[in-house]
Amino acid sequence: MTGATLEVLALALIPAILWGFTPIFDKRGMAAGGGSVQASMVVVLVDSTLYWIAVVALYGRSAFAGLTLEVLIVFALAGVVGTAVGRITIFVGVDKVGASLNSAILSTRPLFATLIALAVLDEPLGPITGVGIVVLVAGLSILTVSRGGDLSGWQPRDLLWPIAAAATFAVANVARRYGMLETPISALEAVTINETAGLVALGAYVLAVGGRDVLEKPAASYRYFVGSGVLTTAAMLALMAALGLEEGRIAIVDPLVATAPLFTLVFAAVLLRDVERVTRGVVAGAALVVVGAALITI
Repeated sequence: MTGATLEVLALALIPAILWGFTPIFDKRGMAAGGGSVQASMVVVLVDSTLYWIAVVALYGRSAFAGLTLEVLIVFALAGVVGTAVGRITIFVGVDKVGASLNSAILSTRPLFATLIALAVLDEPLGPITGVGIVVLVAGLSILTVSRGGDLSGWQPRDLLWPIAAAATFAVANVARRYGMLETPISALEAVTINETAGLVALGAYVLAVGGRDVLEKPAASYRYFVGSGVLTTAAMLALMAALGLEEGRIAIVDPLVATAPLFTLVFAAVLLRDVERVTRGVVAGAALVVVGAALITI
């Protein structure tokens, strides 16, 4: 194994670990009295700010050179769907079913992306992808009867929240993929546009429904969500760095990043004992979802 390959593996594991840990912050923030819209606003405000700092530092006045109106609209729409709507559903899911279950179900994103590609782009469904779908669905079925997650209990219909989040991220990722193929801007510039658009959409929603009521939450919840935002930014930058390397192929990077729910299980079992239960069913279901997602991605 070459040094370059080891560098790719190390960089790909960073977002897996960090995205495995962010649900712990999210659950603690929600348990401290936070709300889904407030959490989304804080996380997106933090990562947007850090992305803009990185863009200015790296590109200066040459940032966004070659950006067209069409691509700007594509990334902006992806930000509204994936960042604004997607993040709200994530936090509702964390609150209702727990960090471990929510994180595992979010890994079904490749399933929705595949179905969208099949329906919209008429892409063929290969045998490995078919096996991956079966394994992933089996994992979801086990999670449904796992009796794990939030200690206060949840209903099977509550799983629709993380499933909805996975679907919105899949739609947004298809749009982002199209945008990246149509523009010379970097992934960092693209994600900055994406997150900024999501922030604007979230801000407009907060103003529409009454900002004070939505944002008046305990100070402790804000601290957890700021931490989640910082970890999210670091994870994304590490992911972009991995994909930017010559040996950073999607088939290597994506399956490693998709192991994030397994890290969440470990962290939740240790750090969320007072609010969450990690059962054997949750572990088995999460493992199958991760394997299925990896097969679909490959």
